[in-house]
Amino acid sequence: MYCLVMAALVFLSIQAPVQAQEIQYTKPSWWFGVAGGANFNFYEGSTNKLSSNFTPPATFHEAKGVGLFVAPLLEYHRPDTRLGFMLQAGYDNRKAKFDQVMTACDCPADLKTNISYITVEPSLRFAPFKSNFYLFGGPRFAFNLDKSFNYQLGINPAYPDQEATPEVKGDLSDVKKNIISMQIGLGYDIPLSSQSSKTQFVLSPFASFHPYFGQNPRSIETLNITTIRAGVALKFGQGRLIPMPEDIPATIIDSEVQFSVHAPANVATQQRVREVFPLRNYVFFNAGSSEIPSRYKLLKREEVKDFREDQLEMVTPINQSGRSERQMTVYYNVLNILGDRMLKNPSTIITLVGSSEQGAKEAKEMAESVKYYLVNTFGIDSSRISTKGQSKPNIPSEQPGGTLELDLLREGDRRVSIESSSPILLAEFHSGPDTTQSDSASLPIESDVVFDVKGANEAFSVWSIQTTDETGKVQSFGPYTQESVSLSRQTILGDKTEGHYKILMTGQTKSGKSVTKETTAHIARWTPTKIENGVRYSIIFEFNESKAITIYKKYLTDVVAPKIPMNGTVIIHGHADVIGNDEYNLKLSQERATEVKTIIEDALAKSGRTDVKFEVMGYGEDSNHSPFNNKYPEERFYNRTVIIDVFQK
Repeated sequence: MYCLVMAALVFLSIQAPVQAQEIQYTKPSWWFGVAGGANFNFYEGSTNKLSSNFTPPATFHEAKGVGLFVAPLLEYHRPDTRLGFMLQAGYDNRKAKFDQVMTACDCPADLKTNISYITVEPSLRFAPFKSNFYLFGGPRFAFNLDKSFNYQLGINPAYPDQEATPEVKGDLSDVKKNIISMQIGLGYDIPLSSQSSKTQFVLSPFASFHPYFGQNPRSIETLNITTIRAGVALKFGQGRLIPMPEDIPATIIDSEVQFSVHAPANVATQQRVREVFPLRNYVFFNAGSSEIPSRYKLLKREEVKDFREDQLEMVTPINQSGRSERQMTVYYNVLNILGDRMLKNPSTIITLVGSSEQGAKEAKEMAESVKYYLVNTFGIDSSRISTKGQSKPNIPSEQPGGTLELDLLREGDRRVSIESSSPILLAEFHSGPDTTQSDSASLPIESDVVFDVKGANEAFSVWSIQTTDETGKVQSFGPYTQESVSLSRQTILGDKTEGHYKILMTGQTKSGKSVTKETTAHIARWTPTKIENGVRYSIIFEFNESKAITIYKKYLTDVVAPKIPMNGTVIIHGHADVIGNDEYNLKLSQERATEVKTIIEDALAKSGRTDVKFEVMGYGEDSNHSPFNNKYPEERFYNRTVIIDVFQK
């Protein structure tokens, strides 16, 4: 049974990523599988004559024992109904050992029987609440397979030197070849797979009662058997594809989806920062699943050619309070960014290290699901990706002896780490305009071209944009799932100063059909009137750590410090996640911010600089200032951060 359960789980971990998120199947009506368990047998009555040529000097009355039950099964019940049918047919052992009796010579006598059957057990299945809980009952047809016994007469304790009587073995006489009895029981179906899988597995613990009625195994004497059976069944079946809803009529889409493009005129510059966002090399998994969680953005194979990392950027605010959905959008595309970078750098290789509290086997399955996505969606050569599993990550959050908030810590340790000796694969994500352009370092938020598709969340699964200028040059952007997307003018204009564009929006409905809407827009290069440069950097700390790890110390010293302008201002804000108490987290965030300030100050001092002004603040887990939410482990990991804003003031 253990092997069958594990085989089913492995099959599901391989199959799950193949299923499209929109596809759903009904629960199966027909189930097949195997049941196994233990028979707890209780004998009552009288047993004296054992065979035609052997009758012991004393009568046996009561016995008990445990025998094996194993049987293939067939089951039928329509989803969410009360009545169904079950059939089990297999091996059924009713062995037992009798209570010891004393003979006339004061000698103890022992008897063991090994009665077993081939059993056929049809049952009516009844689910009173139309749920996973069910009752069952029906007849039992048993065909005798074994009727052996072992009898041993001991010696009188008063005569210890007496020679022992040899053990008597044989078959019980007068055993009925066939018996008809009854059985009733209950069980509970535990789903092992979701309805997004056509083949679904169920683990079903059960218990049943076989009363003594009809269970008189012999045609002589008064022996009868009562049995309580406890076991588990592993069942599988195939559901039917649930038809996708009919496509939304064009007339309804026209009324519900509104498409507009806002290309604002030039306005006075508003200060903004270009942000460097550290790309965390972890993919976190839900408890009990080796499937990549749905919150991660997973592309279809045909969408890979249109994926561009630089199109993930949205507005980068100066004010760092509030939730940073933009950065989570980047993070949830981590596998797409990784796949895109591996395509562009074909000599790179990675190792996927899974860690699971359930052990190395499930951890490796998690790593294999990430590999499967990269190989089958992006076409990465599988030889470039190795996988392994372990029970804990190399840098675990849960520490020996810890007792508080273990659920949150274990969520953070249930992950796949992406390891590579090629730094380009996990380099920081740079948001904001390309700084190699002369006029882009301080583009205001208001200068971006905004594409609004109101109603897209209900009508479309994804949508994309295609722009065509006066010369016929076509550019494609997307796919997108949100209702509003901002693109910088420079992304659309390129080297042009202005242009008149025909803009086509194509939405894909949830049933796979395409809907288009068209408009026009005039876009002109923004003319700066005031330029104020600002750059934001972030570094991430491990759980409960205030000392910057070596890689970030080098990063702050060699990358950040040299870019601080003369007489500049550096604003440093420390943060923490919600694990731990408020007072401790506030102190921890202050220590993190101070550690960063100390590293930067030391780097500047080695260059003979003392001209920089620092503003340092720790916010702890304050939800009004946290860069991220704390619902998922990846958000909590990014909240263990220090944000560094550099301005020339």
